[in-house]
Amino acid sequence: MPTPAVVNYAADPQSVELRDVDQPTIGDDDVLLEVAAVGVCGSDLHQWTGDHSWPVNYPVVLGHEFGGVVRQVGARVTNWREGDRVVSETAAVIDPDNSMSRRGLYNLDPTRLGFGYGVNGAMTRFVRVPSRCLHRVPDELSFEKAALTEPCCVAYNAVAVNTDIQPGDRVVVLGPGPIGLLCAAVAKLRGAVVAVVGLERDAARLNVAKQYGCETIVGDPTDWAMMAGDGLGVEGVIDAAGVSATLQLAMKVVRPAGWITKVGWGPQPMNASLDPLVQKNVKLQGTFSHNWPVWERVLALLASGQLDVEPIIGGVWPISDWHEAFEKMHSGAIPKAVLRP
Repeated sequence: MPTPAVVNYAADPQSVELRDVDQPTIGDDDVLLEVAAVGVCGSDLHQWTGDHSWPVNYPVVLGHEFGGVVRQVGARVTNWREGDRVVSETAAVIDPDNSMSRRGLYNLDPTRLGFGYGVNGAMTRFVRVPSRCLHRVPDELSFEKAALTEPCCVAYNAVAVNTDIQPGDRVVVLGPGPIGLLCAAVAKLRGAVVAVVGLERDAARLNVAKQYGCETIVGDPTDWAMMAGDGLGVEGVIDAAGVSATLQLAMKVVRPAGWITKVGWGPQPMNASLDPLVQKNVKLQGTFSHNWPVWERVLALLASGQLDVEPIIGGVWPISDWHEAFEKMHSGAIPKAVLRP
């Protein structure tokens, strides 16, 4: 029986609409997941506005931050049963023989395809999921919060795996979007003193940063970065902004022998010299996606309450009101919207 889905049907701006789609057929190694909640990601918004920088297999159902209940299991699936509460990783298609996959870094497999752009995602009632992508959701964790495991994993991988933060480090986070806010939250868990930087229009999001115990800065963070200690800058910068030009600001405020971790996507040219990176002997680290051990660690943090996503959830909408949810996030009025199919 067809069910409504949020479908991105072309590359042109605003090419997203509610369409009826058929229930997917699962393979022997898959499960059929009934979606309980799905988060709206910035990448969903970029595909909606048509300014994304990655290939998309149109038409495609959006949504890669999701959790739900297993309703059917494939013939070769032995570790999952109907009724299990689960969340899903995003690497829907990987090559198990790729050298990255064999190292456990399947998130870096160049042939990887994800939900919501490569294959149909979860902004609908049912989604086909390879069983290898699943993780159990603790009973005490609501699906609205569990659905945000994926962006938490992006932040955890960036800050706790790919970055060496020491207690007491002073860290600047550029960009108060959901990923920036979660990176700030994880940096606080690591013992850092954190300032989150945004613009005037980011007031609501910067207020969320304060709930995570962070300083907030509108505009240039140079004064804050240089005001303590020897005045040479902060130990590190997490660049979570969606524009390339912020890397120039990061190079300005980081101290010699410091680090910059780049997590935000931005297709624009930087139009700036990398000489400060060389002169200051700064480590520049890219970070992308996540893998199985990151998911297990983040789910434990969410279940224990050590990492709380409640502050970033700006509202929950039925799938029929997807457009309002997208608009709320796109305007910056809320950090994160959640849909319930």
